[in-house]
Amino acid sequence: MKAVIQNEFGNAEVLIFTDIEIPQISENEVLIKTVYTSVNYADIKSRKGAKSSGTFPLILGLDAAGTIVKAGKASSFSEGDRVIAFPSGGSYAEYVKANEKLVFNIPDSLSFEQAAAMPTVSILSYILLHEIGQVKKSDTIVIHSAAGGVGSMLVQLAKMGGVETIIATVGNLQKETYVKNLGADQVYSYDTFTEEILRQTNNTGANVIFDSVAGDVTARSMECLALYGTIVQFGNSSGDTGIFKTSDVHSSCRNVKGFSLGTTRKHRPELLAPVAEKVLELFASKEISLPIARIFDLRDAAKAHKLIESRVYEGKVLIRV
Repeated sequence: MKAVIQNEFGNAEVLIFTDIEIPQISENEVLIKTVYTSVNYADIKSRKGAKSSGTFPLILGLDAAGTIVKAGKASSFSEGDRVIAFPSGGSYAEYVKANEKLVFNIPDSLSFEQAAAMPTVSILSYILLHEIGQVKKSDTIVIHSAAGGVGSMLVQLAKMGGVETIIATVGNLQKETYVKNLGADQVYSYDTFTEEILRQTNNTGANVIFDSVAGDVTARSMECLALYGTIVQFGNSSGDTGIFKTSDVHSSCRNVKGFSLGTTRKHRPELLAPVAEKVLELFASKEISLPIARIFDLRDAAKAHKLIESRVYEGKVLIRV
C-alpha cells in the first residue's frame, strides 16, 4: 500500500511517499481503507521529534475516515462500515488499523470529507468545553488560536451552547472576519488580549480561558483571569513552556486544568464513544461544520505540513488518500 513515512526527525522534506506492507490486525482491531486523514499540529511536533514515540519508519497522523475492509473476530464492526477512527501506527496511509474502542460509525448523511475534519478537533473541543472547562452560559470565555481546527470548533460549540461572551485571539487579525463568522463576539491579537479583556470586563477578567499556545500566552492569560476562573491548558503550539506561580492561584481561587486527548485515547478510550456520538449527530444534522482550508493528495503531505507551519490558513487541512 501507499503511505507517507519518515526515517528521521526534521523538516517537511523528511516525509517520504512510498510503498509499505498493509498492517495486520488482532481480534479486537479493524482494518480501514482510508479515504481522508486530517493534519493536526501534533503531527508537526511528532515529525520534528518533539513528541517522539515509537520507532522508525514512523507514520504520522492521529485520525482517519474510511471504510472497514476487515474486522477482528472480537470486533462489533463489519466489513463495509463507514467510520472515523484513531488508528494505531499513524494514518498517512491507504490502510490503517485501529482498536475497536477508538472506531466510531458515521451516518450515511455525513460525507467522508466533513467526517475526516472532525475526529480530533471536535471530540477534543466538546470535552474541553463541557467536561474540563464546565462552561456556563453566563461565562465570559477566551479561546486562543481561534482560527485553527480546535479553536474553530470551540467557538461554534460555545455559540451553540448560548455562552454569553466569546472572546477569540488570533496571531493575525486578518482572520478576524472568519472567527467572527463562526460566532466570536470579539477578536484580539496575542499582543493586546490581556488589556482588551480587562477593559471589556471592567477589570474582572474572563471566567474560562482555553490555551493551546502556552509560553508567554499562558502568563498573560493568568493576568486577565477572573477570581474563581479556570485556564484549560491543552497544548503548547508556541513550543515554549507556560509558567505560573502557586501564588497566582491559591489566594484568588483560580485554577489550571490540563487535558490531553492522546493520553485519554491511551488510558481511558471508553470515555470517547459517548462524546463521538454527540458530535457526529451535530455534524450530520449540520448544526455545526468545520471549514476545510485545503485538501492535499497523500503524496503531497509535506506541502500540507508547510501550510500548517505557515499558519496562513483558516479551518482544517485534510489529506486525500
